[in-house]
Amino acid sequence: MTIIAALVLAAEPVAEEVSEKQDLYPAPAELVVGLIAFAIVFAFMAKWVLPRVGKVLDERREKIRGDLEKAEQTRRDAEKELADYREKLANAREEANRIIEEARKTAEQLRKDMAAKAEQESRQTVAKAQDEIRAERDRVFQELQQQVGQLSVRLAGIVVGEELDAERHAKLIDDYVKQVSKLGNGDAG
Repeated sequence: MTIIAALVLAAEPVAEEVSEKQDLYPAPAELVVGLIAFAIVFAFMAKWVLPRVGKVLDERREKIRGDLEKAEQTRRDAEKELADYREKLANAREEANRIIEEARKTAEQLRKDMAAKAEQESRQTVAKAQDEIRAERDRVFQELQQQVGQLSVRLAGIVVGEELDAERHAKLIDDYVKQVSKLGNGDAG
């Protein structure tokens, strides 16, 4: 820097009169000093500043390129994820529809099974009731036979005028019941 200051001082004229025309144009010594200063600044810029600026610009360019590539990759990944999501959603809908259809079939089969079971239980209940009715009818018929037999033996004893013994009495009751049973079954003959 001291060199530049010395050159600037050496180039200045010593108290000369200057016309206006001369004031418009620089003195040749000033041009030389300016040219040397420009060369020094240009050399400095070319050697240290411009390479760093170029390096920073290259790094910035690479960073932007990398960011663009990452953004493009992210966009592709997002599109892939969206496609996967849509596919999974479609599969989930299909699965839900399949499950609903299976549930309908299962419910229909269950309804049929329950109806069949209810029908079977009702048949069993009716059959059981019929068996109970038959058993009750047979029991009542047995009691009726005994009562009719006892009455008939009393009547026979009154008509005959004598008391019948127990053995003969049982034989008469059995014979009478057999005859009544034949009449009741339509086997009279």
